[in-house]
Amino acid sequence: MHNLKGKAVRGGVAKLFGQAATMTVRLVYLGIAARLLSPNDFGLVAMVTVVTGFFDLFTSAGLSLATVQRSEVTRQQISQLFWVNILVGSLLALLCVVCAPFIAQFYRDPRLFWIMVALAPGFLLAASGVQHSALLQRDLRYPALSVIDAVSQFGGACVGVGMAWTGYGYWALVAGLMATSALYTVGCWFATGWLPGRPRLGVDIWPMVCFGGTVTLNGIVVYVGYNLEKVILGRFWGPDVLGVYTRAVQLIGLPVNTINATVGGVFFSALSRLQDDPTRFRSFFLKGYTLITAVTVPTTLFCALFADEIVRLVLGPGWAQAVPIFRLMTPTILVLGIINPLFWVLASVGLQKRSLYVGLVLAPLVVVACLLGLPYGPNGVALSYSTVMVLWLFPHVAWCLHGTPVSVRDLARAVAGPFVAGAVAAACAFLLLQGIGEGLSPLLRLAIGGATMALVHGWILLFVAGYRSLYASVIADLGRPAGAEA
Repeated sequence: MHNLKGKAVRGGVAKLFGQAATMTVRLVYLGIAARLLSPNDFGLVAMVTVVTGFFDLFTSAGLSLATVQRSEVTRQQISQLFWVNILVGSLLALLCVVCAPFIAQFYRDPRLFWIMVALAPGFLLAASGVQHSALLQRDLRYPALSVIDAVSQFGGACVGVGMAWTGYGYWALVAGLMATSALYTVGCWFATGWLPGRPRLGVDIWPMVCFGGTVTLNGIVVYVGYNLEKVILGRFWGPDVLGVYTRAVQLIGLPVNTINATVGGVFFSALSRLQDDPTRFRSFFLKGYTLITAVTVPTTLFCALFADEIVRLVLGPGWAQAVPIFRLMTPTILVLGIINPLFWVLASVGLQKRSLYVGLVLAPLVVVACLLGLPYGPNGVALSYSTVMVLWLFPHVAWCLHGTPVSVRDLARAVAGPFVAGAVAAACAFLLLQGIGEGLSPLLRLAIGGATMALVHGWILLFVAGYRSLYASVIADLGRPAGAEA
């Protein structure tokens, strides 16, 4: 427990820079691919990846989180879990091939058959790196993980852009996905230097398998609730509409997803070590959560305010249909930024079953909402989606935090400052640009609006809301020697 807080903060900062690099790569790749490929190409791949994404939930079987969450775990247990992952990955690859003709028939497009077959080996690739990645997370080696993630994303993007440039169409997206997965697994193997032992009988991994099974079941429920609209849009509106919808959703969700990916693993690793100390647990979570919302809130409001400029700059002028979807999905992304970190609270204290029950209630609500919006196309689906997520926010928070070291009042206090600062900053940026007029280029409008929001938001947090002490403590933890007591 030596300097756990400082080590976690340093890991979080390393992930922050790594995820910033990764997000930059993804944005550039998305922008280039959007100009080289058509919405139909993106829609075709999205029809398949929404299915393979469901299969992918079983790749780790929740066993990576089980390895991180356990206070004590032996190398033989990790080796046993490695072979379980390999078995599951092999079965998933086979299942992907078996399901390929049915997916092609469901969407009435024979091209999907070969896309499914081509993606099948990716499950075995991903499964072979699950425990190596978990070991890096368990040891809070996030600088190494950040480098691996950034390099794998860059390599996959290079493969995708190269193939798109030479006219391979949607196969460029498929090749990019496979290259990213392969590079990430190879990187994790090199970084850990760990070789799994032979599988043996009698190794006690059943509690970890049960933990992983519950986490996986929860992931299935949430995935279905959050992704079924892509299936029905692809089935009833076709690949062109689905391509526009998925690019808009990916673009609006990229900043918040990057932020959650930055802190999620750090949160889970550190909170799992503090689960027997409620006072430190509460303090660590609230400080981290305040920092998260101080970034997610203004970022999401900025995206909503400058939807036209962002879509034109990143995707290009041919994607104007994505603008209303982008803006209508903003409330959903904001709600997810608030509620997603609560999963790490539940999982770290062993309440993953509650997360499953929450998902079992939320998923049907989202599915019904999307079905109601389906007759009105992607805009109707996006509006219905956001409406139900906003209505669900308070029940979700209250249910998740009940009986944990963190209360609803604690969470409300943590988000109050960032929300007020973000709203005022967005209003200032909007008024400033209204006064300037529409003559500026999209890039210049984004630069002026972003700078205005950053300055106003930062000033309110530091000098009005009194967050200077929080940021000072984070900087102090960054400078604390690795062996010092927290």
